[in-house]
Amino acid sequence: MALMQVSFYSEALGVTASMNVILPQQTRSQIGMDSRASETRLHPTLYLLHGLSDDHSIWLRRTSVERYAASRGLAVVMPAVNRSFYTDMKYGAKYWTFVSEELPELCRSFFPLSDRREDNFVAGNSMGGYGTLKLALSHPGRFAAAAALSAVTDPAAQAGRFGEDYDLIFGGREEAIVGTKHDLFTLAEQLRESGDEPPKLYQYCGKADFLYDDNVRFRDHLLRLGYELTYEEDDNDHNWACWDEQIRRVIEWLPLQNR
Repeated sequence: MALMQVSFYSEALGVTASMNVILPQQTRSQIGMDSRASETRLHPTLYLLHGLSDDHSIWLRRTSVERYAASRGLAVVMPAVNRSFYTDMKYGAKYWTFVSEELPELCRSFFPLSDRREDNFVAGNSMGGYGTLKLALSHPGRFAAAAALSAVTDPAAQAGRFGEDYDLIFGGREEAIVGTKHDLFTLAEQLRESGDEPPKLYQYCGKADFLYDDNVRFRDHLLRLGYELTYEEDDNDHNWACWDEQIRRVIEWLPLQNR
């Protein structure tokens, strides 16, 4: 695999942004690695999103995602979005526009990445799990599968925990986001009503996680709506040991064609 550490100008944010990208490399003599690359030279891509207290470096620092992706010939794009909840902030920058519109176009202009729905996937943990579900449910035509790990599925239910960040992003705790474009429960209903094909969904949360009850409510909501959902839980809490194991499972689960 090749690792790219990229700084680039974002029109949506109005500043220089950062991302890490790992690209498949076909190797024969590299010791301890099974590395593959697409014969078409347009790589299938996983957009991998970070949580509230982290940045674009965290998945490489805390997990073996590069090793897991290598054997499947999967490119991985890891952008930095600060503490934005992947949202066009009420009092701040347009991170939803950045991650949902600008980032994929820029990545495909920089690197040989496929633009086909069946070759594009999104995953993330905690705040990144919220961003994952928001992308998958808002733009089902772009992603074949999405995996939310220990996700914030109901920001309003956790508003007190996120404090000023919540106020800056969504406009204040007195502002109801239920029923809006920020509400994952509503987005799931709207997608079902639209008749568009939803991505395959994977959801994980540990029973000791402070987000567990919210995840169970969202799981049950998806199942009532008839979504194709792979759900996993265990006794873990909110930590990188479980996310390392889960991202390995997610990459194995992804419906990569001819892999």
